[in-house]
Amino acid sequence: MKHIISIRDLDRGEIDGLLDQARRIHSHQYNEHALKGKILGLLFFEPSTRTRMSFQSAIARLGGTSISVDSVEASSIAKGETLADTIRVVSGYVDTIVLRHPKEGAARLASEFASVPVINAGDGAGQHPSQTLLDLYTIRQSMPLEKIHVGLLGDLRYGRTAHSLAHALSLYGATLHTITPKGLELPGGIAEELREAGICVIGHEDVSEVISELDVLYVTRIQKERFPDSASYFAVASSYRVTPDLFRSVRDHLVVLHPLPRLDEIDPRVDQLPYARYFEQSWNGVPVRMAMLQKVMS
Repeated sequence: MKHIISIRDLDRGEIDGLLDQARRIHSHQYNEHALKGKILGLLFFEPSTRTRMSFQSAIARLGGTSISVDSVEASSIAKGETLADTIRVVSGYVDTIVLRHPKEGAARLASEFASVPVINAGDGAGQHPSQTLLDLYTIRQSMPLEKIHVGLLGDLRYGRTAHSLAHALSLYGATLHTITPKGLELPGGIAEELREAGICVIGHEDVSEVISELDVLYVTRIQKERFPDSASYFAVASSYRVTPDLFRSVRDHLVVLHPLPRLDEIDPRVDQLPYARYFEQSWNGVPVRMAMLQKVMS
């Protein structure tokens, strides 16, 4: 049984294999009945649009079905049931569980009690491996992944998508440029892990300092829901914004990504530039998650 809780649960060979399979699926080279009779359980205890719906689309396109719980209030957790007991029960109804939970470590805990594979769809400020795979897939559509320069702009303290992507890029020898508001820097433990893996992590105060050196600019929103209080959030809200003026001297192949949803950190006028790939990135969640489901359910 193969859980996918963190991107670190996959080695480079497994990641490349999933990306290759996603490319074949993208080209309509797949069996539409591959998961016929399989049931996917979606336990989403935090709001989601893209992740949830793309997993639903993925299982449907492979011939399977899904059942779901949409919130804590709609589950027996609201009555005091533990997550462990919920996972034990749901394991008897489905063939794989996709879990999104506000607490970091919840998906790892769930995998210890599940009798079916568990896929982490985001656990607090922890990990989001399926998002990372579709990020890598989108980058690879434009360039090889080896030794690229990637700018991580935004909330790197709480941003689980940036944490997962940074770990994955360490397998490809990337150089990471971090650009964050004060207090939202990449956690020291993660930065140290990356440096121990031989990855160069360079901090910048402003994205304009480094934009001309980048192959990828990965923008994230400030995670309001992770802040301890509203005052802390408003102290850094709207502290950065990507506008068309930023792209006057960039590499021709630059790719701008965002895991979405966005607030005001990317000017809508950027959408029309050839560098903007975040809506394509979102759509890529379907073939990538189809590949993931085939891996754990076949």
